[in-house]
Amino acid sequence: MVIVVGNPANTNCLTASKSAPSIPKENFSCLTRLDHNRAKAQIALKLGVTANDVKNVIIWGNHSSTQYPDVNHAKVKLQGKEVGVYEALKDDSWLKGEFVTTVQQRGAAVIKARKLSSAMSAAKAICDHVRDIWFGTPEGEFVSMGVISDGNSYGVPDDLLYSFPVVIKNKTWKFVEGLPINDFSREKMDVTAKELTEEKETAFEFLSSA
Repeated sequence: MVIVVGNPANTNCLTASKSAPSIPKENFSCLTRLDHNRAKAQIALKLGVTANDVKNVIIWGNHSSTQYPDVNHAKVKLQGKEVGVYEALKDDSWLKGEFVTTVQQRGAAVIKARKLSSAMSAAKAICDHVRDIWFGTPEGEFVSMGVISDGNSYGVPDDLLYSFPVVIKNKTWKFVEGLPINDFSREKMDVTAKELTEEKETAFEFLSSA
């Protein structure tokens, strides 16, 4: 397994994969777990629960400010019962506005506040990412991971390293299939795919001229 963390993580990961063709493409992943954890934390803060009470948030796309944190399929445990995050929050404008931008720009906000990067949060996210590859995801839960887009059912072009919801079993990840995608999500997912396509083209121009 090869896990890429350095930015631009998705395109660096795709470049690494192309440069090591003897290693299966599926063995390469990049870290979007930090964004995933941040999205869970924002929901938990808003609802007054712990991040462990929130599951199945999704980070779609690039580990950049175009990423799309999606809670349409997320659940939260409230008073011992699992409910949908949208149902629990009843705040559509926050979920489609401030929540999305906060998660997208969290890294920059941390650097601005601390004058340092969020290295410990990243280290924790790397541990979470590796642990889930090794031990698998809990039953009924999925996580976000930048993986090769080939064969996905969400209209993301093939041959991109894109963050998807995945489940992991026997050290093998699989796309979570069949999640309904609304128009708002579709638009956000396409924007981040477009950015990744452009990044890929730029990176490969350098590769071909090297």
